[in-house]
Amino acid sequence: TDFDMRVAGRTDSGVHAKHQVCHLDIPEKRLSRIGRDPLNAFRLNTLISEDLIILDIHPITSDFDARFSAVGRRYRYTIADPKFKKDPMMVRYALTHKRVLDVKLMNSAAKTLVGLNDFAAFCKPRAGASTIRNLTVFEVLRQKDGLITIDIHADAFCHNMIRSLVGSIIAVSDGRLSVQDLVGVQKTGKRANKFKTIDAKGLSLESIDYPEPAEYAKQAILNRVMRETSDNSV
Repeated sequence: TDFDMRVAGRTDSGVHAKHQVCHLDIPEKRLSRIGRDPLNAFRLNTLISEDLIILDIHPITSDFDARFSAVGRRYRYTIADPKFKKDPMMVRYALTHKRVLDVKLMNSAAKTLVGLNDFAAFCKPRAGASTIRNLTVFEVLRQKDGLITIDIHADAFCHNMIRSLVGSIIAVSDGRLSVQDLVGVQKTGKRANKFKTIDAKGLSLESIDYPEPAEYAKQAILNRVMRETSDNSV
């Protein structure tokens, strides 16, 4: 039997997820028809694709919404530039960049975008959707093995936003865009092909934050108002 499923992060095609949360509204009578021990994750894992694993299943209150009850999401983007020794095992999980990236300059650019802002310049337009987001973390690190990781946290993200944000600071590192140019792009909402929406394969959903259970319903109502309105005012 098919059931409607709501997921916390509606990732673009090609994006990975180390942590994903979903919920299904299943009437108790229907649940009993599914068979013995319907909430057994081990059993269900034998029935799904090998590139997916269910870590836990448990009942939840009816006021919980996997997407709208969430208060934050953390993603990580991984890049392999010439300072990282080529590793074929990373092909699916990291963007290959042919020029050495300036991590310090990328961080300077990233800091200008942190905060409650209108990210229209970084989002694929969708009718009736707000592009105002609270970006709380945008940090670039070079790991000991040379890989570059970019951690990004916000209350939510609009379509293509993370890949565009990362593309913009890569453009700054490559000298195609200055930090001040980037500030102007964010303020005007016009990117004018100054940077690309980069490949999805380097991106992974790392974690989702939720409030205390008593706040599920309140948070869901607030997020629906914020995300599903054409009025971008806060």
